[in-house]
Amino acid sequence: MAHPSGKYADFEGLREQALALRRAGLSRRQIRDRLHVDNNDILNRLLEGEPPPEWTKRPNSKDDLRDKARELRLQGWTYDQIQVELGCSKSSISLWVRDLPKPERKRTSEEAAAIARRGWEATLRTREEARKQRKAEAGAEIGVMTDRELFLVGVGLYWAEGTKDKPHIRFHVMIHESADVAAAENYWADLVEADRHSFGKTTLKRHNPKTVRKNTGDSYQGCLAVTVRQSADLYRRIEGWWYGIVGAATASDRQNRA
Repeated sequence: MAHPSGKYADFEGLREQALALRRAGLSRRQIRDRLHVDNNDILNRLLEGEPPPEWTKRPNSKDDLRDKARELRLQGWTYDQIQVELGCSKSSISLWVRDLPKPERKRTSEEAAAIARRGWEATLRTREEARKQRKAEAGAEIGVMTDRELFLVGVGLYWAEGTKDKPHIRFHVMIHESADVAAAENYWADLVEADRHSFGKTTLKRHNPKTVRKNTGDSYQGCLAVTVRQSADLYRRIEGWWYGIVGAATASDRQNRA
């Protein structure tokens, strides 16, 4: 195998230093900084075959997955194949096995596409299971509710109506370019009780003179797009809470009728 030239010309000498530092307990980042190696491929080759120090092996619930991923990688499996088998993300696989030698590619582009598709499907299944578990856990937190608790929930929902203007919510208007854009922005800002200057850039739709749409009069205000940042987990929790509330209300009603 041809070794790099330039600053890495003395590859074997550099490898001896890297292995000595690794055996002394240094991490990859520490070795990279100590030897001024700014190329991850070069660093991988310098440390090839040398196991990481024990202190870098953080014990967690993914240890079994990590060990299995490394075992499969040593058998010549690709990231896509490992992802399909274990259902974990490629970023995690990369962290676990990037110090191991790369297997030779022996598949066609069609086979690679099929494996990538199956890997994505496996990731989606894992996410769906996590979503269901999150909902179930949140729903279980509600438990059985008394009539008074249900009344208080209703009061809280009523009180919250119309007060959704939070820093994590973003608005922007979508409207045809032939309409009164400024008037539409003011209309939506007043409706949601938000500062118009805090709106994102308005999206203008190209005007078609031959259009048959009916919303072309003075009352046409376009539509308002609302984006909630980092809302996925919050939505799942709220969804689970709501199902818990509905289930508690049903149970309470049955008890009252009994």
